[in-house]
Amino acid sequence: MSIATSVPHTATPERRRTWLRSVPSPGQVVAEPGRVPAVVAAPHVPTCHGTLVEYANFDHGASTPALASVVAAVDKATATYSSVHRGQGWASQVSSHYYEAAREEVARFVGAREGDEVVFTRNTTDAFTLLARAVPRRTRVIVFATEHHATLLPWEPRNTTRLPVPLTHADAEILLADALARTRGSRTLVVLNGASNVTGEYWPVERLSAIARSHGARVALDAAQLVGHRRVDLDTLGVDYVAFSGHKIYAPYGAGALVGRADWLDAAAPYLAGGGATAAVGALSTTWRTGPARHEGGTPNVLGAVALAAACAAIRENRVALETHEAELTQRLVDGLRAVDGVETWSIFGDGADRAPVVTFTIDGLDSSLVSAALSAEHGIGVRDGKFCAHLLVDSLLADEDVDTAVRVSAGLATTDEHVERLLAAVASLAAQGPSVAYDHVEGSGWVPVDDRRGTPTDLPW
Repeated sequence: MSIATSVPHTATPERRRTWLRSVPSPGQVVAEPGRVPAVVAAPHVPTCHGTLVEYANFDHGASTPALASVVAAVDKATATYSSVHRGQGWASQVSSHYYEAAREEVARFVGAREGDEVVFTRNTTDAFTLLARAVPRRTRVIVFATEHHATLLPWEPRNTTRLPVPLTHADAEILLADALARTRGSRTLVVLNGASNVTGEYWPVERLSAIARSHGARVALDAAQLVGHRRVDLDTLGVDYVAFSGHKIYAPYGAGALVGRADWLDAAAPYLAGGGATAAVGALSTTWRTGPARHEGGTPNVLGAVALAAACAAIRENRVALETHEAELTQRLVDGLRAVDGVETWSIFGDGADRAPVVTFTIDGLDSSLVSAALSAEHGIGVRDGKFCAHLLVDSLLADEDVDTAVRVSAGLATTDEHVERLLAAVASLAAQGPSVAYDHVEGSGWVPVDDRRGTPTDLPW
C-alpha cells in the first residue's frame, strides 16, 4: 500500500518501532465493540409556539453530527497539533504519526489493496474532481443520470456518456452493458453510486462492476451515502476507486478521501501544486513526488484526517450493531410514511428495494419547502427539501407530477424512537390539515411563520 512513513527518517529501525508504540492513534478512541456508537448530545431548539424541544435530526443525508469518540480523538490530537512531515519538534512528529495512521485506518475501512493510494481530500466532490483531473486524456466516462452532481459533473463532456434513470437493477445492468459494448477507445471509466442520496436505495455495485470489468473498464464508486450504512470493500465490490466524505459518517471536520489505484494518480499533474507535493525544485524544472503527497500540497487538514479515521474505526468496530439499529429505523420510517393518506413516497427501483434509512416524499397540495419549514418551526424537526443536488433524478421521478421538488428524511445514529414518532405524527397532521400556523414566503428566506417566536440566531460559537 502506498502510504508514506510518518516516523523520523533519521531514526534507527528499533527507535522507530519504540517511537510508534509510544504514541497511540486517536483512531483507537472508539465505542465498545458491538454497540451503537454515541453521537454528541442533540440540542434543544425553539418552536414557533414558544416551546423548546429536542432537535430531531432527519438530515443525516446532508451532514451527520459528530460521534462522541470523534470529538474525543480531535481533542486529543489538538493538544499536540503541529504541521506534519517536515518538522523535527515532538508535536510535529506526533501529528505526522497521527496523520499517516489516519491514512492506514481509512485504507482498512474500505478494504484498500496493496498498491492502492489514500489521498485525503475536503469531501466527495473534491475527491471526484481530483480523479477527473487524473483520468488520462480521451478516457471514455460512463455515468448514470441518477448521480449526485459531485459525480455527474466533473468529467469532460465530449468524452462522457450519461445513461438514463433505470427502472430496475436488471435495467441498470442492461443499460451499462449496452453502453460499454458501444464504447470505443483504449480506456473507459464507469462511475457508479453506492446508495442514492435522494431515495437511499442501494445499487447493485458488485454486479455492475463485474459488467464493467468484463469490458476492460475501470470503476469509480461514490460511497458518500453508502459507507456509513454498509461495509465497503474495494476488492469484493470489484471497484478501482472509492470516494467518501467525513461529514456523512459522523466526522464533520472538513475531510474526505479518494482511495484507489496509483497509476493514474501518480501520472497526473499534482492537484495542489505547492509545498509537500515537490521532491525537488530547480530554476527551470520541478520534480513532483508520487504517492498521496503528490496531490496533498500545502499544510494538510490533520485534525480532519484524525476525525475521519476515528469515525471509520468506530463504525468498523460496531458495524453489526449499527446496521441492526438502522434496519429498524428504515422499516419504521418507510411503513409509517407510506401509511399516511396524502403522502407519496418515491423510489428508483420500486417500493421493495433495499435502502438506507432515507425516504423521499411529497404531500398532496403542499409545497415541499413549506412542509420542511413547518416541520422545523412547529415540531423541531430538521429535514431537507428541494432536488438534493441530483436534479436529473428528481426531475425524472416527479416528471408526471404537479410538483418539481420533494422532502427527504434521512435518519441515523442521532435518531431516536421518539424522533420517528414525532415525525410521523407531524407529517400526518400536515397531510390532513396543513400547517397549524400561517406562513409567508419571504424572498431569500423561504417560508417563515407570520408570528415566529423563535427569533433570529445571534449567538456565535466564538
